[in-house]
Amino acid sequence: MSDVETKKLYEMKAEIIQAIGHPIRLAIIDFLSGGEQCVFDIAKHVGAQRSNVSRHLAVMLNAGVIACRKDGLKVIYWLRTPCITKFLGCVTDVLRHQIKENNEVLQKL
Repeated sequence: MSDVETKKLYEMKAEIIQAIGHPIRLAIIDFLSGGEQCVFDIAKHVGAQRSNVSRHLAVMLNAGVIACRKDGLKVIYWLRTPCITKFLGCVTDVLRHQIKENNEVLQKL
């Protein structure tokens, strides 16, 4: 792979990471890991207005993180690639490691 191709790949990966890089979007992903949901249920679960949730869903749709379909008057969303939850699990492991290190430093004070 050329340097240009490698750079483009990094940019594309960064766009996906940016698309999930908001607390509401992380909560949406977590909720959708349990299966398909409509906007009303997503908004209720994350504790945000439907219009705000719709904007966050649009960002993740554009990045290819989630997909949707119409079901009558409802729009149903799901994770396009459920493996994204594995990535978020890795992020949780990083946090655990940071907390452990911070606790060790605090104990030395």
